Amino acid sequence: MVYRTKYEYLHDAQELAKEIEKHRKAGSIFEEIRLDMPQIRLNFDRAENELKHAETMFRVSSNNTLKKELELLESDTFYSGVISHAYYAIFYATKAVLLKEKTRTKSPNVHRIYKSAIIKADSLLGLFLFEKDKRGEFTYQKLPDANKEPADESIKNAITFLTHVRKLTS
Repeated sequence: MVYRTKYEYLHDAQELAKEIEKHRKAGSIFEEIRLDMPQIRLNFDRAENELKHAETMFRVSSNNTLKKELELLESDTFYSGVISHAYYAIFYATKAVLLKEKTRTKSPNVHRIYKSAIIKADSLLGLFLFEKDKRGEFTYQKLPDANKEPADESIKNAITFLTHVRKLTS
């Protein structure tokens, strides 16, 4: 038996359709009858807010003048929080796209569903999955001060993702 990668099913249309259908039968995703523009806007606004939070935390973490103003130690950093907020920017933007496609999700399966949802661009889906995995690693397994480069990368990925989703949801 050949080892299958964690997200291999995403590249197989039949397996992806089975995964989506399994979630529909379980009631964790369902089709909406109408487009819910207020919810789409709310989720995209939340995505933008999470990105601003990530950018602010990154700026504070790398600026000793700001740290002094905020009465923080020079050694204080918040890079793991940056990664987490950048991930949630992508998460809420994805939720906005799903709502635009008239697909609603129920918790607690929301993270898993997004992997099997109808996002057409592989590169955007790849960013989402990469940031999801990185959020887990750098939030729970690394010290915050070691995360500057991954945090910077997370912000760039979130900006790329939100730029494309803004076009899809407008």
